[in-house]
Amino acid sequence: MTQRPQLLIVTLFMAAILAACAKVPVTGRSQLNLIPSSEMMAMSAQQYGEFLKTNPPSANAQGTAEVQRVGVRIQHAVERYMSEHGMASRIADYKWEFNLVESKEINAWCMPGGKVVVYSGILPVAKDDAGLAVVMGHEIAHAIAQHGSERMSHQMLAQMGGVALSEALKTKPAQTQQMWMAAFGAGAQYGVLLPFSRQQESEADHLGLVFMSMAGYDPHTAVAFWQRMSQASGGQAPPEYMSTHPSDATRIKKIQDELPEALQYYKPGTP
Repeated sequence: MTQRPQLLIVTLFMAAILAACAKVPVTGRSQLNLIPSSEMMAMSAQQYGEFLKTNPPSANAQGTAEVQRVGVRIQHAVERYMSEHGMASRIADYKWEFNLVESKEINAWCMPGGKVVVYSGILPVAKDDAGLAVVMGHEIAHAIAQHGSERMSHQMLAQMGGVALSEALKTKPAQTQQMWMAAFGAGAQYGVLLPFSRQQESEADHLGLVFMSMAGYDPHTAVAFWQRMSQASGGQAPPEYMSTHPSDATRIKKIQDELPEALQYYKPGTP
């Protein structure tokens, strides 16, 4: 008799988990997302603002204009895609921002709601608008695919028993904020950085390739960009089996395999 209430609780819990499953645009992969979009957007705006207070936007007018120009083109491509595929509601609350910050770090990231940061250190590797589109398409893809929300859901389920994000912020604010920054790839500034999983990285490459193509950037550029990234790392990346990121060779091979699909979306000069 005592097992029946426990079984009911487990059944209801599993039902809630199943109800929280969503599908990633383009790939159609099922994913776990326990956190309401409204909570993610609110915390994203707060954390993004806090980051920019201590990491003010760059005074480099040319670099800033490039980041904003490329970002807006990809934004419009994403909005068109989501609208055409009946998923406009997923990004209806996005308040896009594209900022360049001064840092030697070769990095970029995007929080929920289209809150993008590009570090100036990556611009020489990107070389031009098309190269930067590879970077920003990839990072925006993480947000569109809700990879950070997915990882937060798994972490909160494991560490906090699935407690609501709003409740976690009240009871364990420091731990929750640290988890958040790590989940969205911005944690290097906070002494912790958890890379996206190999699956999520490969999925962001895939979606990013499609988005940059829809924005009118040649997807072939992605191969040359990742080759430059490999050279910039100086061969210091750990072996693939020790890393959550795909190896450079694996990443480039997968991108080459996905080029035919991406090229179906490619229209040169699309605004």
